[in-house]
Order: sequence, then C-alpha cells, then structure tokens
Amino acid sequence: MAYSTVWAQRIEGDFAVHEAVSKVLPEEIKIVSAESYGTSSWTKTAKLSAILPGGSPKNYFLKCTKGLSARALVEGEYHSATAIEAVVPELVPKPAGWGLYNDGESQVHFYLADFHDMDLTVAPEPQYLISQIAELHQKGTSPNGMFGFPVPTVLGKFERTVTWEQSWAKSFARQLEDVIRYDNETNGPWPEYDAACRQLIDVVIPRLLGALQSGGREIKPALIHGDLWEKNVGIDKETGKPIVFDPGSTYAHNEMEFGTWRCSWAFHFNSPIYMSLYQSHIEPSEPVEEWDDRNRLYSIHPYLNDSAGHPGSVSRQL
Repeated sequence: MAYSTVWAQRIEGDFAVHEAVSKVLPEEIKIVSAESYGTSSWTKTAKLSAILPGGSPKNYFLKCTKGLSARALVEGEYHSATAIEAVVPELVPKPAGWGLYNDGESQVHFYLADFHDMDLTVAPEPQYLISQIAELHQKGTSPNGMFGFPVPTVLGKFERTVTWEQSWAKSFARQLEDVIRYDNETNGPWPEYDAACRQLIDVVIPRLLGALQSGGREIKPALIHGDLWEKNVGIDKETGKPIVFDPGSTYAHNEMEFGTWRCSWAFHFNSPIYMSLYQSHIEPSEPVEEWDDRNRLYSIHPYLNDSAGHPGSVSRQL
C-alpha cells in the first residue's frame, strides 16, 4: 500500500485520484477520468472511467474515508463484498481492492469496486431479491463454524466487534455492547437507559438467544449483509436486477439480517410480503413462537447505531 502524496496524472474530472488507487488495478487498465458521484454521510465517492487492454470502457466506484474506523470500513467492506460475491455472484458490485494513502494532511483509506448505474427510488421485486438473500444465508457458511468475521466491519461509521464465538448469545451481546457504548459516547449517560441495557445484556439475550442453542436446538452461522435496508439496495438499470451494497457482514444468526426491517425508517421492507417470502425459503428458528421477540431484539442494534450516529435522534427512545 502506498503512503506517498503522489497523485495520478492525466486523469480528467473533478475528483483527484491518488496513485495508490491506480495501483489496485492491473497495470494495463488505465483510469481516464474521475467525477464526484453520489452522496454519503461518512465518505467521499466518485465514478472512475477506465479503458481496458482491448480498448473497451469500464467504470469503477471509489469510496474514500478518514477517521478512527476508516480502515475497518474499507477493509471490512472489501472482505464482506468478496464473501458475498463468492456465494451469490452479481448480488453485490464486484470488489476490486482497498488501500491507504496520504493526501498531504492525513491518511485516507479507500475502497474500489465495479460501478453499477442504479435506480435507488423503486422497491426491489420481492421474489427475486428474497431468493438471493435466502441463497446468501444458506450457502454463506462460516469458515470455522463459529459466529464472527475475519476482519472488523462497520455499520454507518461504527466498528462492529467480530471476535469468533461458539455462542450466538455471546456474539450478539458483544455487538449490542458496542452500539450501547457508542450511543453513550454520543448522547451522554442516562441512568434508566443504562439499567435497561444491562437487563438486555444480562437477562434478555441469554434467555431469548440462548434458547436457540439449548434443549437440543442448534443454529448455524450464516453470512449476512449486515446493513440490509432500503438505501443499501438499488436496481441495476442495465439488467433490472437488484444490487445490494455497503455491506458490513458477519457470520450470524440469519434472522439478525431483518432487525432493521422493523425500524421506523423502513419503507419497503416493512411490507409483510418480503418476510413471508423469506420464510418460504428458510423457516424461523426454533422456538418459532419467539421469532417476533427475537426480531424486536435484533432491531435494537440498528436503532442504537442510528442514535449513536445522529446526536439527539429519537431512535434512543424507541
């Protein structure tokens, strides 16, 4: 990885490209232009136009970020997208690489992937998208049979603890403790809230999620996207198929994927058709009668992550 402040030359457009980005691609691929593209709360993004060895054009999507979780964001997304793409090709933009450079003021981490021109305004066709997500959960198996992920990943701008665990209850408790800590750092202490969070960690999670792996029951860690909400799903304008992006994956209980669908900001995935179709592929885990309680518990994670990222958010009170 390059640490110099050398910028790539002879590239048109309004977005400066460091030579470290060019070096992620094979030498024979030439970047010819770079334009600012899209909006992001935590990163700067661009569309890169390149020429392949045979003369045909190809576009890439570049994401650049700074800060404490910058490396985890780009490295985590690279490994997440690589894992997803290996299981369900074309569900995510194919990753090209990630790296680090210095812009003259500070370190910048970047992520590079294939570019897809997407419609982000329409609801994804339920049957096809859900079949792809179910396939991801069924075929994306943990490399060591445990819950966790090989590298840290990020949701929003906050790093997820991904230490390997045999117990799903312990794994989820660690992740929830992350967002509780981030939320307290952002919004300050709240004694009643802290007491409720302690009850969740000490009593609710062991009881509700411990039941998944007791009494002869077991669950297998599944590869999840990790941040599957409407603004991370688009429709490829060329193929008409859904594309998911910005993954922050982990090997988890598959039902964790859908906590965010219960949140107040859901506007497509709160339709019952999506979950109904998913459960026609993968039935709820035993105890089935506790599915809704587990879904409510899983929704607390994105709510607190949202609260931590947006001071004063009402998400903390939900």
